Amino acid sequence: MKWDALEEEPCSLARTVAVIGDRWSLLILRECFLRIRRFDEFQSSLGVTRHLLADRLKKLVRFGVLRKIPYQDAPKRYEYILTQKGLDLYPIIMSIVHWGNIHMVDSRGRPLLHEHKNCHKMFDPVMVCSECGEPLTAKEVHVHPGPGARKSSPARAKAVENEAKR
Repeated sequence: MKWDALEEEPCSLARTVAVIGDRWSLLILRECFLRIRRFDEFQSSLGVTRHLLADRLKKLVRFGVLRKIPYQDAPKRYEYILTQKGLDLYPIIMSIVHWGNIHMVDSRGRPLLHEHKNCHKMFDPVMVCSECGEPLTAKEVHVHPGPGARKSSPARAKAVENEAKR
């Protein structure tokens, strides 16, 4: 696989990595979910160079994760707003945060706590089966080729076949 051609791969993970798979894109998304919207606010919060920030924002807009909304005409300035496609990344961001809260927290504890607005309780994100509602772990999931699967290497095909038999 070539890094600059991941978006063409018949693999949902590879195509997703093409969009959000670098550290700056993930951190920009974190800021978006924390309601940061303007270029200068992103730059101040992240400490990223203007060139790199502009490049990542342009990529996220091109892939439909963010949309640019002008808020000033002279000079022209934009806010970057999450689209539905961007909002759909929330479970991914929360899963990464949860992993960090479990494995990377220091003695001071979690840097942010998340409160569910409906029940007013602090929560940890969990992944559940869309069909039965049971919590999911890697050991409780079987993988099967889907309609968009490609012919894969013999090693990969054998791994998927073995997984299906498990």
